[in-house]
Amino acid sequence: MSETATAGPIATGVLAEKTPEKLVLAVPGTDYRLKLIPTGQIQGPLNERIQGTIRANAQRVDVISAGGRFIEPIFGRPRRIQGRIIGGDVKANTLTVLAAVPITVTLMPHQQAGTFAIGQMVSFDVEPGATFEESA
Repeated sequence: MSETATAGPIATGVLAEKTPEKLVLAVPGTDYRLKLIPTGQIQGPLNERIQGTIRANAQRVDVISAGGRFIEPIFGRPRRIQGRIIGGDVKANTLTVLAAVPITVTLMPHQQAGTFAIGQMVSFDVEPGATFEESA
């Protein structure tokens, strides 16, 4: 895991809806339509590709031995995520998990990013308020 803060991996999707309070990211090649909170003004036009970083706060993260990658529900705000750890930041106490798209998750204080390893499969619930920061 990285010792210093870095920008999260980039998620790519189609901007299906946008208001100042929310956006809907349609993930190409899937039925996913993720409802996220924009961290700034979204410049991308509707129905065009957009790139950015998705961030969420994880509740207890469990290492699992079987299962695939997914985000529940398919439509709406992310509530449960399961995927493979592809990165992390020990100082920021975050993991980057590849589910349908890469998502950078902040762990609760009782869990530490350094105790997880790249390549592990994990599953966790997500607190309300997952965000999207558009890439420049």
